[in-house]
Amino acid sequence: MRTGISLRPDFDAEGLRRLARQSKHAGQARRLLALAAIYDGGSRSDAARLGNVTLQIARDWVLRSNKRGPDGLIDGKAPGPKSLLNDQLPRRSGRNRRRGRSRKTHRDLVSR
Repeated sequence: MRTGISLRPDFDAEGLRRLARQSKHAGQARRLLALAAIYDGGSRSDAARLGNVTLQIARDWVLRSNKRGPDGLIDGKAPGPKSLLNDQLPRRSGRNRRRGRSRKTHRDLVSR
């Protein structure tokens, strides 16, 4: 049987709890508290239960924490699709919004 992924030796349970109390990100605090349970000798299953996630997600938290420290547990912005607007289009559309609707266009849209 393989050994589990080891935790960083430069942190301990009390330090992670302190960081969780100081954190302004609820998700990071939850992840830090789950990892603190592992540092206290609890199982990863217990940590997953404490964080209300699956065992795989708790494992991912350990990997992120090992790689980037506690800051790696902050929710990041997902890399969405690239913007479809080019540099010129937002300026033109903003100019049209400032001018407002023309009467003719408005009359055409209103049904009587």
